[in-house]
Amino acid sequence: MTGVLLLGLLASVCFGTSDFLGGTLSRRVPLLTVLLLSQVVGVLVTLTRLGSGEAPGDVGPALLWGVVGGLAVAVGVSCLYEALATGTMGVVAPIAALSVVVPVVAGVAGGDPVTPALVAGIVVAVAGTVLASGPELRAGTGRKGSGARPIVLALLSALGFGVSNLTIALGSSHHVTTTLLANMVTTLVVYVVVALVRRHVPRASGRDLAGIAAIGVLGFGANLCFALASRSGALSVVAVFASLFPVVTALLGWWVHHERLRAVQVVGVIMVFAGVGVLAATS
Repeated sequence: MTGVLLLGLLASVCFGTSDFLGGTLSRRVPLLTVLLLSQVVGVLVTLTRLGSGEAPGDVGPALLWGVVGGLAVAVGVSCLYEALATGTMGVVAPIAALSVVVPVVAGVAGGDPVTPALVAGIVVAVAGTVLASGPELRAGTGRKGSGARPIVLALLSALGFGVSNLTIALGSSHHVTTTLLANMVTTLVVYVVVALVRRHVPRASGRDLAGIAAIGVLGFGANLCFALASRSGALSVVAVFASLFPVVTALLGWWVHHERLRAVQVVGVIMVFAGVGVLAATS
């Protein structure tokens, strides 16, 4: 069990660092450039799994879940990076942690009992979201005066990531490599189509390219750790450790960008994390 928890925590570190880099780079590099180039790197790194010697599995369901997850990732990542680029990371990141609600809902739909602790977790998490985002909505403190927009994008990203994590777990139970590769390639196809429609040509400096490449590698590492952990442990347990990634993003935002949160926002952030923890633990 210790190995599973360590994989979950490592997934959080990779997710959180990747999100921080994505949000930071998107402040000076076009968002679509960051998404497209980092995804190319992610696909190339994922291809190395083909020689991993993984035992054969049921490829059909793995492929299906990978494609569904890839579509969800395209929505989740693009919304999150834009939210992190235009809002306060210490507020946006905890809201994205609500992604753990998706596996909880899936568990309830599958017959898991609705307990008082589950209801309490939802109430605390939602109340924390309101407190954390309240000053942003009232004062429009987003970095571009965007007000509510980063909050809405963060909520959409939580939905996208929640669906993605659920599909990775479901697909990886059949075949890890197929699930991850289908996930990454599907996301890349979405970005390529958007770039063609917008006639966008990705361009970035050498320094930015290094950061973009790191995003791709970290994204692959996070998904791999989550996939392997979900095969060996309960999804609800793995989900709570993998949902701690906003702590990394928020801390990096505080350390690198010197972001400051109001007292009510700090309380809200703590409540979101507490609610997320209860949700995952009781699912």
